[in-house]
Amino acid sequence: MRVAVLMGGRSDEREVSLSSGAQVARALREAGHEVVAVDTVTGLLSAEEEARLLMEGVRAAPPLPAELGSMDEGRTVALTRDPSLGEVDVFFMALHGGSGEDGTLQGLLDEAGVTYTGSDRLGCALAMDKDVSKRLLRDAGVPTPRWLVGMPPAEEVEAALGLPVIVKASGGGSSLRLVLAHDRAELEAALEEAASFQDVVLVEEYIPGREFTVGILGDEALPVGEIVPAHEIFDYECKYQPGLAEEIFPADLPEPAARLMQEMALRAHRALRLRDYSRVDFILDAEGTPWCLEANALPGMTGNSLLPKGARAAGIAFPELCSRLVALAAERSG
Repeated sequence: MRVAVLMGGRSDEREVSLSSGAQVARALREAGHEVVAVDTVTGLLSAEEEARLLMEGVRAAPPLPAELGSMDEGRTVALTRDPSLGEVDVFFMALHGGSGEDGTLQGLLDEAGVTYTGSDRLGCALAMDKDVSKRLLRDAGVPTPRWLVGMPPAEEVEAALGLPVIVKASGGGSSLRLVLAHDRAELEAALEEAASFQDVVLVEEYIPGREFTVGILGDEALPVGEIVPAHEIFDYECKYQPGLAEEIFPADLPEPAARLMQEMALRAHRALRLRDYSRVDFILDAEGTPWCLEANALPGMTGNSLLPKGARAAGIAFPELCSRLVALAAERSG
């Protein structure tokens, strides 16, 4: 099939998306597809640009707002008129954050009547908004840490949730704009910083424990993986810099505990109206209760990302995984 891999964009997860997209494009070619790589900001990528992305990887820090703001997003409109995209069978969504993951672009593609991988506008929007998704998880019987929304006073947060707490953007990803506040002073500083997020602020109960992740492919749960970060939390640096996290697939867990987490991941996937694939993250507390932190509609898709590692533990190589996602989208369109 002819596949266009959409990547990049102007979110603060731009570099992660470019890395995902370049590796997906290479994997799909290995699987026998005809592929064109597209940065939704700058346009079609040359072979040399793809090679550079594969070599560079993800920097230790995300791009600055000034860097993102200087990009010419007006060129995105021209993509709809590019003749090389006229014969595309499936658009592969390798975008993370921003309008590429919150359902905006998916809505445009639906209106254009084209076929694309992953969740639709509704599923993406529900998963991206952590306040809404946590409400749906709770209603579906999936335990999730308690939370407050907005900018509550520090004393109200401490009374309701205790300390420490997590302060984060409701629409953030890749652990960006996320702070673990241990005491009142750190909490007040985190809330002050959060005032600049230009997003709804979510303050969440911190539950210490082991961190796990479960990928969903089609309508089946992949093997559970455990994440052991070098830092206190699995932050942006630990996620994308070599040697700062150990990711164990399959996780060293008793079978009943792993099965329970897989069942909860599937329940979360369905409650949030996700499709094709997703990744659901958990904390397992000292009593053995799994708490769902979030579900990712468009998880990282580099060869070393968590979802591909879960697939590999199930015997599915990265090119086959990418090809399966294309096939799921193609089947849906007929």
